[in-house]
Amino acid sequence: MTQGASVIDGKAFAEDLRARIAVAAAQFEVHAGRKAGLAVVLVGEDPASQVYVRSKGKQTVECGMNSFEHKLDENTDEGALLDLVERLNADPAVDGILVQLPLPAHINEQEVISAISPDKDVDGFHIINSGRLSVGLPGFVPCTPLGCLMLLKDKLGSLCGLDAVVIGRSNIVGKPMAALLLAESCTVTIAHSRTKDLPDVVRRADIIVAAVGRAEMVKGDWIKPGATVIDVGINRLPPSETSPKGKLVGDVDYASAVQVAGAITPVPGGVGPMTIAVLLRNTLVAAHRNAGVAFDESTL
Repeated sequence: MTQGASVIDGKAFAEDLRARIAVAAAQFEVHAGRKAGLAVVLVGEDPASQVYVRSKGKQTVECGMNSFEHKLDENTDEGALLDLVERLNADPAVDGILVQLPLPAHINEQEVISAISPDKDVDGFHIINSGRLSVGLPGFVPCTPLGCLMLLKDKLGSLCGLDAVVIGRSNIVGKPMAALLLAESCTVTIAHSRTKDLPDVVRRADIIVAAVGRAEMVKGDWIKPGATVIDVGINRLPPSETSPKGKLVGDVDYASAVQVAGAITPVPGGVGPMTIAVLLRNTLVAAHRNAGVAFDESTL
């Protein structure tokens, strides 16, 4: 057994990535004669979404890009939202479009995602970008799994030949994460809530990405000594005397896992900060592509 895992500091990595984005954004402005622009659309007044949108806007501006926020009433109909998306598709000042999810129940999320131009789909959710990822063509990759991959490669270097288990099969994290790891020549298993003998499946992994949405589900005795654990989950436990608002935890039981793993992301402060940073990275990449400005995307 290892003597405690090294902690993968996603917050510090994200700060460094944003600093590099700011430098590249300033260079883009010189070459293109305009700033890169991100449009964020928020429908309704979900408190968590409002906080997230404010944070995105703040960080976009801090990185030297334009932030265009569109806040729509909860009762906005689907047609009006689709009309807005079409206007943003046609706006040359807008390089990236993000429609904040979840949307109200009367709006079809897939219809809205499909309406976004694949070249401005910086969330990476459009079916064309999903297809591009699956066959290894350039496109936009969902921000959270791309952030996870950045953390893994920073920690481990080459991932070639490693055995990876992704717990979770969502279109937002699990499936694109598996595709990214496969592209790095990992041997990849997608596990989920119905996987038989899930602990045994996880125990063989050199890399574990937990994105199942169940608080502290993955225990330390599921983990092969020395494995690298990326915890995508963010769950709030019930309030207690020591944590009146309820403690934030991941999908991994950190206290037991940290004793066995070789490296692990904490919650909070691991994967979470990476998501917005990668969104800004995707927006700047989109800006270069849209403006026809040459750019080495591997630098971000």
